[in-house]
Amino acid sequence: MCEKQKWPVKCKMRRLLVTGASGLLGSRIVEIAREDYDVIPLHNTKPLHPDSLKLDITNRKEVFNLFRKTKPDVLIHTAAETNVDKCETQRKLAWKINVEGTRNVAEACSEANAKMVYVSTDYVFNGEKGLYIEEDAPNPINHYGITKLEGEDQVKKTCKTHVILRTSVLYGWHPYKRNFAMWVINSLKQKKKISIITDHFNTPTLADNLAEMTIEAVQKDLQGLYHASGSQRISRYEFAQQIIK
Repeated sequence: MCEKQKWPVKCKMRRLLVTGASGLLGSRIVEIAREDYDVIPLHNTKPLHPDSLKLDITNRKEVFNLFRKTKPDVLIHTAAETNVDKCETQRKLAWKINVEGTRNVAEACSEANAKMVYVSTDYVFNGEKGLYIEEDAPNPINHYGITKLEGEDQVKKTCKTHVILRTSVLYGWHPYKRNFAMWVINSLKQKKKISIITDHFNTPTLADNLAEMTIEAVQKDLQGLYHASGSQRISRYEFAQQIIK
């Protein structure tokens, strides 16, 4: 067994593909995982890593060709259309990326006998209950949540070896992708007045922490469905106050 690894292989690093490697979460996973894995970042926007390969997950042939060439042991699938408003106005595009794209990589994982880690969202719930656990029945009320839940189903149906991680309000620094924390900071820097709702509660998740949780799920060979988020339940208004501090 290789000293750095928990895997029964002799000094051969497992090959890990990361879709959405130019995104907030994907870029953190790539940075953290490099020490213990042979990481291949995959992007479809601006590459953040010099060794990143371009991949359009909605192109099934392109996905399978890349998998056959790289022969991964694990895929972490973070690529998605996460703009909730855009998913409502461009529903076909959201379905193509979040459902059909996920199905393509799940089928490629199945053929390659690779483990798939799928990053999902708390938007699969309607928000009426709060503090959801894995056994609660999903009931999405917007198109983004519908597509991500269908993505979960595609993974379950297609890829025997998988783990699904649902997260909530991902935040952190990124050179060009906006998230709630960066929006608050940039607005204040520009001396803009901002209005924040007080009755919307989440468990905000720092991208670095979720990246570590995702890699831990691979290392422990977790299977099935898990909720992976920050530990503090907080309103958007209180979250904005903490960001300001």
